Amino acid sequence: MGSEQLTRRRLLATATAAAAGVAGCNTPRSDSSGNVSNPDARSLLNSTPESESVYTDVYRETIDSVVLLRVYGAAGRNGEGSGFVYDDGYVVTNQHVVANADRVRVRFTDGQWRTAAVVGTDAYSDLAVLDVPDVPASATPLSLIDGQVAVGQRVIAIGNPLGYTGSLTSGVVSGVDRSLPAPNNFRIPDAIQTDAPVNPGNSGGPLVTLDGRVAGVINSGGGDNIGFAISAALMRRVIPALIERGRYDHSFMGVSLTSVTPLIAEANDLPDADGVYIDAVRPDGPAGDVLEGSGGQSTRIDGVQVPVGGDVIVRMGEQRIQSQEALSTYLALVTSPGDTIPLEVIRDGSRTTVDLTLGERPTT
Repeated sequence: MGSEQLTRRRLLATATAAAAGVAGCNTPRSDSSGNVSNPDARSLLNSTPESESVYTDVYRETIDSVVLLRVYGAAGRNGEGSGFVYDDGYVVTNQHVVANADRVRVRFTDGQWRTAAVVGTDAYSDLAVLDVPDVPASATPLSLIDGQVAVGQRVIAIGNPLGYTGSLTSGVVSGVDRSLPAPNNFRIPDAIQTDAPVNPGNSGGPLVTLDGRVAGVINSGGGDNIGFAISAALMRRVIPALIERGRYDHSFMGVSLTSVTPLIAEANDLPDADGVYIDAVRPDGPAGDVLEGSGGQSTRIDGVQVPVGGDVIVRMGEQRIQSQEALSTYLALVTSPGDTIPLEVIRDGSRTTVDLTLGERPTT
């Protein structure tokens, strides 16, 4: 089941006066000082259950590095989310958690609050970095996994769903190389799908493997037992740039594309239903003089209008391209703006190789 077929929800728990009664929204419980009065995660660390598990061990190793975020926006549009310590003084969360924030406060497991500054955001990966002063010594940076997770691998999600601080849920990796919606019709590539339950307030928290390393940043939920996380591989590229420059430059081809379907393959006399079909090319974009789109041409098959005449990308560099997800992942994890890469395409029934110099994704 493709993620685009599901109704996804971002997992920022909102807390506005107008929205307090709306199902799914969360109003943080506050004491007289204005602090959220939820059970302290540290109390869980001091318990002595009769039996423990590997999940208990991972939780104890990582919980001090997971934080609660209180986000204060204009017109009382406040909310909660999660985050985790990435490097000395820096906390990682989702861009949608801190978007349009006037002030962000961070709560650690020992109850200490800090006021954080947003140093960088990237809507196209839904990642953000906060600068947090005087991080407690117990909140050590969490390391990222090397490589990729595998379908069936056990993972845990730690965060603050519905304001319940320091919550843990467990599950497995349900899918990899998923594609999630981003602004301006772009997609977030290389996402991880999990059946670990996630709810509003989990956004920005870590999806952790059983060796205590971060596999991804919880981004959203799409239905029962379906959640998504931004992969550690994408984090490795984006986060350092956000810390250094406050932004990340994404590679850009300047094309409209779709995965080759059986109907597209039939209409264009392709031997197989794989590769990526170029439907349109921006004349002023990097691919303007390199790739060819449909140019409005189409034919009807079984009552369906199908585009014809566009190039089909089957390889980028040394990577075989079988789907739109594969192309997006290659661009995001391998290339940078200004790189020139060879593309193997099927054009008018023949295979040819063209060189494309990538541009920088525009803001509009």
